[in-house]
Amino acid sequence: MTGTGLPRDGVAASRWQLPPGPWATVLDGLCARFPAIERARWLDRMARGLVRDADGFAITPDSPYRVGVEIRYYREVPAERPIPFEEGVVHADDHLVIADKPHFLPVTPAGGFVTETLLARLVRRLGNPNLVPLHRIDRGTAGLVMFSVDPDTRSRYQALFPQRLIRKRYEALAPALPGVSFPLLRRSRLEPGEPFFRMREANGDDLEPNSESRIDVLERGEACWRYALEPVTGRKHQLRVHMAALGAPILNDPLYPWPGTEQGDDYERPLKLLARSLAFVDPISGAERRFESLRCL
Repeated sequence: MTGTGLPRDGVAASRWQLPPGPWATVLDGLCARFPAIERARWLDRMARGLVRDADGFAITPDSPYRVGVEIRYYREVPAERPIPFEEGVVHADDHLVIADKPHFLPVTPAGGFVTETLLARLVRRLGNPNLVPLHRIDRGTAGLVMFSVDPDTRSRYQALFPQRLIRKRYEALAPALPGVSFPLLRRSRLEPGEPFFRMREANGDDLEPNSESRIDVLERGEACWRYALEPVTGRKHQLRVHMAALGAPILNDPLYPWPGTEQGDDYERPLKLLARSLAFVDPISGAERRFESLRCL
């Protein structure tokens, strides 16, 4: 680890600015702030020089607690499980990297994944610690994710998303809906459900919709249909909830399945949802840009 907090194994240092508190040492404060991490683990990280201040000086078990000091440390997951699927890169230039993510790989560190993330892999692969994802897709979803390369132009690409200037197109495999007229526009109000990590459509005709998806059929097969999905808004699990609400939950969805079909994290049964394409007018060059995933459902 360097004094600047550069990535380690592709993972940037986490930062914590010490708030007011009664602790005598930084170690005491860290243990109180992160109770799930045992004191022995913090002592081990400190012994390996993996906890430092913003100037790069090592934090030791005796370092005094001073309000306002910025602490930099690296997240670690003991025996982190490798994801046995490779990411691709469909485009790279001085401003953007367009990655083609496999199923099951998280975009950024979360839960039990730190180094086994798309961001960490790309930082290691491309040697650029300035990479930042401009949007995210679910761990179970495969397909395109756009990353900023240059901090000086990042805000111009970030602005495309809240302004809805990027057209995102997904494909999904799901049961047939022979009685439904396509294309259709699904608008509803999404809110947290039970358990907390699931979403649901709220009931009530007077509720203002906060999610919108365009849905069409690309191919009508015997076992299932291939759907084209375009999210107008970007709510959590939006496409998955909308398809399930229509009566056609996306195949192998572990959160919004048909009754009795709920599955765990099974590498043989990936979620049949793919972020197929991204299209936008480049804010730097003014050129029309379109990128396609090379993956298949």
